[in-house]
Amino acid sequence: MLPAIMQKVSSREIWNLTWPQVLMMLFQFLVGFTNVWVAGRIQGDVQAALGVAVQCFFLLMVVGISIANAAVSTMSQSLGAGRPLRAKRYLGLVINLGGVLCLITLLIGYFLRHQLMYLLQVPDSILDLTLHLWLFYLAGTPFQYAIAFSAAVFRAHKKVRIPLYTGMVVCAANFAGSFGLGLGRFGLPDLGVDGLALSALISSGAGAIYVFYMLVRHGYLSRRSFAALRWQLGAAGYLIKVALPAGGNQFSWQLGQLAIIGVTASLPWDNVNAMAGLTAGIRIESILFLPAIAFSMTGTILVGHCLGSGDKEEARRVGLKVLAVGCGIMTLVALLLWPWVDELAAFMSPTSPAVQPQTISYVKINLFATPFTVGSMILGGLLTGAGASIYPFVIYSAATWLVRLPVAWWLGHIVWQSSSGIFASMLISQIVQCSIILYVFLRCDWARFSMYRTKPKARTA
Repeated sequence: MLPAIMQKVSSREIWNLTWPQVLMMLFQFLVGFTNVWVAGRIQGDVQAALGVAVQCFFLLMVVGISIANAAVSTMSQSLGAGRPLRAKRYLGLVINLGGVLCLITLLIGYFLRHQLMYLLQVPDSILDLTLHLWLFYLAGTPFQYAIAFSAAVFRAHKKVRIPLYTGMVVCAANFAGSFGLGLGRFGLPDLGVDGLALSALISSGAGAIYVFYMLVRHGYLSRRSFAALRWQLGAAGYLIKVALPAGGNQFSWQLGQLAIIGVTASLPWDNVNAMAGLTAGIRIESILFLPAIAFSMTGTILVGHCLGSGDKEEARRVGLKVLAVGCGIMTLVALLLWPWVDELAAFMSPTSPAVQPQTISYVKINLFATPFTVGSMILGGLLTGAGASIYPFVIYSAATWLVRLPVAWWLGHIVWQSSSGIFASMLISQIVQCSIILYVFLRCDWARFSMYRTKPKARTA
């Protein structure tokens, strides 16, 4: 069938795609926030160890997230071109490819766990605890991969409420488990650290089961999803072309975050409190950057559909519209949060007063960086929707490794000799990063990376 004539994307459509994803990100935020809050009430060292384990887990998720982002791009473009069977077959390809890569990352994460902790310079006082938590997060990785892949399918089809419901399931299960098993509430046994880690594993499993059921129920996952090997080999080329830079971008970013933890852990004094403050600060900051991811995902979907139908100008217009709305709303939220930073820091670490100043420093610096952080994330999503994931990869990597980390070491270890210098490097790198990627979006021909450079022909696969 021929693709329908592409209509102008309205503000209403942008909002209808974004608000469920914002709520989904809110539930993801509540999961992380709950875990850090409960960890802070078990023991201060638990909060620091949890921060390292979670950051290492994000590194494992790089492959899954990159494939999921590439899947949104390929499926959105296919649907925009009027090729629903092609979009459906990409799901089978993603499951096959993602399953193999998930197994590989699990093996690497398990057998190289000691080397990873050594590279991060994790203090001896929390090393065993961090390794213990790490094993639980490793066990939950396949569930998180399943959630990421499934959510990509529903987003590409503009059915963004299904990922929202998945986030609600995970959040509810994690809340009950963290408070019940971690703190002994609701009549459940108080398992402390083990209960906190176990709740994360159970909740991710519950989310994976729910979203798998919804894939089957909506007819996206069936025998027709798994095309012949010849088709998969041919279609894998473009998927990998988008996924490799996206994966490289995620890997570089997460590795850079781990390097920031290493720079913080190697501070000459007060390093454990600084790490705990970094962990708590990231959770508070996620109030801002998780909704920004929602705007980024909306941009990915809409740009993909526009380019699939052959409308490059509409793709650029809707991209700028999503950018303006996203930056404006999230900057306003940052301004509203500013007066409450001290209270939020105290709420996150009530039993560790020494951690609170570190958290306040981190949050205030990153609230100031909000327009640049949100802008970078949205622009990266727009370019990924076009298949031009190479641009965010190069720009983000350069900003992280050539700006953020050298400045963090210089300010944190030499000039200020405190964690504030490390946190300030984040603001500086975000300004550089956002400026460059905005120039690329405005001046470069990123639409040439899409599957359909001209009006697509009448085909269904």
